[in-house]
Amino acid sequence: MSFLTINCNKAELDVPAIHHFLSTQSTWAIGIPLATVQRAIDHSLCFGGYIDGRQVAFARVVSDYATFAYLVDVYVLEQHRGKGYSKRLMDAVMAHTDLQGLRRFLLATSTAHGLYAQYGFTPALRPASLMERYVPDLYQSGKA
Repeated sequence: MSFLTINCNKAELDVPAIHHFLSTQSTWAIGIPLATVQRAIDHSLCFGGYIDGRQVAFARVVSDYATFAYLVDVYVLEQHRGKGYSKRLMDAVMAHTDLQGLRRFLLATSTAHGLYAQYGFTPALRPASLMERYVPDLYQSGKA
């Protein structure tokens, strides 16, 4: 197994590769424009996972760094899955100094409940208190 290194250096992120994954392979951002991905990265705490200098994993956190964070865009490239890299990526996210002592840390997932449960994430305890404005086909509609 190759060694995965993780850092938060945005200068090392392979933005075209991130865009390619999100826009063509994710279940949540199909068709997302490159400019939108770049703006999201610019305004987030990002974690890149690298093997031999090539980016194979990514996670992004939107936060005020005091009370709240939202974990998004977490992925490991398919050919690198099943090697514990998602756990290593989550270890790095959860250990980050700026993300300690938060009152609420949210995420949305349809497939990785077991992974996130290892880090204390649970279904919303009071789902009736949560609301959202969700436009699932925004990127395909051309209105993004």
